[in-house]
Amino acid sequence: MPGNRQSTRMPDFDYTAAAAYFISLCTEERIPLFGRVVDAQVQSSEFGIIVRDEWLRTPFIRPTVHLDEWIVMPDHFHAIVGIGMKPETIGKIGKEIVDRNVGAHSCAPCHEGTVQWHRPSRSLATLVAQFKATTTRRINELRRAPDQRVWQRNYNDRIIRNEVELDKVRDYIRKNPKQHS
Repeated sequence: MPGNRQSTRMPDFDYTAAAAYFISLCTEERIPLFGRVVDAQVQSSEFGIIVRDEWLRTPFIRPTVHLDEWIVMPDHFHAIVGIGMKPETIGKIGKEIVDRNVGAHSCAPCHEGTVQWHRPSRSLATLVAQFKATTTRRINELRRAPDQRVWQRNYNDRIIRNEVELDKVRDYIRKNPKQHS
């Protein structure tokens, strides 16, 4: 229902703050555009290679972003991304950073009625929106289908608060192909 969209964002958290995030994006209708899993290994399609290449370009386009573990699955994408932090600090931010940044802004990446909410620059929402837009454009150029949707609306995210949680998410990402064999 377009009018009843619920945000998955943590209320009042500053998504421009230095933090590590686990993000998941799914293809429209979970169509396996990006490849297939064979013997617990992802075999990427040309569309999956586009997603991979664009993800790898991210830190060059956005120098405040650090990529950690990630995977392009046939119908979804998982990644750990650090925003505004050094690679060695991912997972070491702790809950105190999350608590300290609550309340800085609460802008949602959507339009509702006549009020336009905005995505702050250098935020997680802006990173994801630009990544989805670029991959969609490139995939649709390749398949000669300019108006086709590639990604589902929105995405899931989780703020990674410590090294234990970071290790669990890394393990989940690494084992994802095995879960889909």
